[in-house]
Amino acid sequence: MKIGFCVAALAALAMGCGDSSDRAGETTLDRIRREGVARVGYANEAPYAYMDSQTGRLTGEAPEVARVVLKRMGVDRVEGVLTEFGALIPGLKAKRFDLIAAGMYITPERCREIAFSNPTYGIGEAFAVRAGNPLGLHSYEDVKRHPKARLGVVAGTVERGYARDVGIPDERVTVFPGAPSALAGVESGRVDAFAGTSLTVRDLLGKAQAGSLEGANPFTDPVIGGRSIRGYGAFGFRREDTAFLREFNRHLGSFIGTQEHLSLVQPFGFTGAELPGGVTAEELCKER
Repeated sequence: MKIGFCVAALAALAMGCGDSSDRAGETTLDRIRREGVARVGYANEAPYAYMDSQTGRLTGEAPEVARVVLKRMGVDRVEGVLTEFGALIPGLKAKRFDLIAAGMYITPERCREIAFSNPTYGIGEAFAVRAGNPLGLHSYEDVKRHPKARLGVVAGTVERGYARDVGIPDERVTVFPGAPSALAGVESGRVDAFAGTSLTVRDLLGKAQAGSLEGANPFTDPVIGGRSIRGYGAFGFRREDTAFLREFNRHLGSFIGTQEHLSLVQPFGFTGAELPGGVTAEELCKER
């Protein structure tokens, strides 16, 4: 077994035997340093990770932070692998890319499949609705209470889980492949609200046709298990890539919250208010 081999082969252990690799004895960390490039999976969701159509550059909060951290680790280049959000974890496990850089929330369910870096931000939720908010939807609970309200969510996101946890019937939840299509669903009347992170909704509405859509204001975050939910985003790693994750976290910890970090993410709408504080991946992975 792999664990037994690591115990017996001290030389391999010193090289990080737990990491996945395509060459015998070479870890993921070894390989990306040798090649000078890391492949990151992303889902084209601004402001977290997206391809800038004007410059052709993969950008957003996650790729830009990843570039800085990986550079400090000796990896000069980042290549993006575009993937639907719901396929990011399967794609990582299948080794289509080396890490997920998509602003993915840390949840206990996801922690059972992959490992996470410590978070880079923490934010709340929001709804995009038609102008005037015809059904008066200001929370997940409002959708649950209104017998005809329909909610749009993106496949694989925490919002789908929030809707279930609050008690919104599955038949009144429509799952879309991406945030732009979910917003279009609101505009066309297919759904009455699109649920996303506050930054996602703000960014999409900023690009939408003026007057047709708006953010639900005020908005109340869902209360699940007796507590108001706040999401924490991070980078995803294969569980066996322990050396890679450990080294990434080391450099990430000395960068998050610095003036360099805040200046880097400010163009994407992140401020000091979104800093994760002392929250760790270990805490967020615990079942509640």
